[in-house]
Amino acid sequence: MLIGAAGVGAVVATGLVRDPAPPQRASDRPIDVGPGRDAVAVAIDVAAVAEFVAPSVVTISADVDGEFGRGGSIGTGVITTSDGEVLTNAHVVEGATEIRVRLAGETEPRPATLLAADAGNDLALLRISGDGFTPAVFADPESIRLGDEVVAIGFALDLDGGPSVTRGIVSALDRTLGLADGALDGLIQTDAAISSGNSGGPLVNAAGEVVGINTAVARGDSTTAASNVGFAISVGEALPIVASLRDQAGGESRLEGFLGVGLDDRSDGGQGAIVSDVQPDTPAAEAGVMVGDLVVAVDGVPIDGAVGMIAAIRDLEPGDRITLTVVRDGDPVDLSATLTTRPEA
Repeated sequence: MLIGAAGVGAVVATGLVRDPAPPQRASDRPIDVGPGRDAVAVAIDVAAVAEFVAPSVVTISADVDGEFGRGGSIGTGVITTSDGEVLTNAHVVEGATEIRVRLAGETEPRPATLLAADAGNDLALLRISGDGFTPAVFADPESIRLGDEVVAIGFALDLDGGPSVTRGIVSALDRTLGLADGALDGLIQTDAAISSGNSGGPLVNAAGEVVGINTAVARGDSTTAASNVGFAISVGEALPIVASLRDQAGGESRLEGFLGVGLDDRSDGGQGAIVSDVQPDTPAAEAGVMVGDLVVAVDGVPIDGAVGMIAAIRDLEPGDRITLTVVRDGDPVDLSATLTTRPEA
């Protein structure tokens, strides 16, 4: 199975202040998060939800310099604050020399500044100048349920006109995927159709709240079949990353935690990651981790496999103290480790 990036509504935006020079700093305004609720309405009014969210969904276009020369990238973004902060996927703006954002109802794009990007978590924060924008409302992470009806909104395939709107359900929660630059965890799986150009766009619930940021789709290959399997970065994962991106935009470095182990997946269908290597003079070595240990949980949270373990550690910071639950000779053992800074590649 191949995992590919999903890397485009219209209402007239009024009362917006324009300035050709986008701000170089992050917004200091809070992101709107909806109230906690036991459940969102089961039936979703697609047209009403699309109309409600449309002012907060933007088209992102970028000029990109890559290994094969100059090219372009198209994706989708979500307005997070009324003063022009925009959230999208990092892969949409990777290698960009110029970034533009076009609002719903407008014909001309606005220049945007890349404030910060986290390739390992595939999120980036942009800023456009002006004020009076309509920010999206983000869902309370605890309100998301398996089976909830959802709508994906984005500029799929860069088709003419407004965004594509597709309907589906929350097919699974807490999925994990490995990417070239890291690992994504806490993903929402959905059967709402997601295509290239949808990247960075919102997955929304029946209340019009953003439950995730669309990021990838599974594609079949010569040995596996995949149909209607898309993934969105859940708000529970995205909101802390936005806070981290704001810190980076303010000059703080994003340092990833480092444990110092090599990992393999199990081949017997069970959960957990097998330790294949323990580097000397690392937190893992000092904690007593041994080759052959089966890591089944980090701080009590179950680990699905090697990718899940990588994602769990990279979400933490140097100095964080963690408890690894490993199975050794058939018995569970808890080991404590204090993470250090990930070495430069």
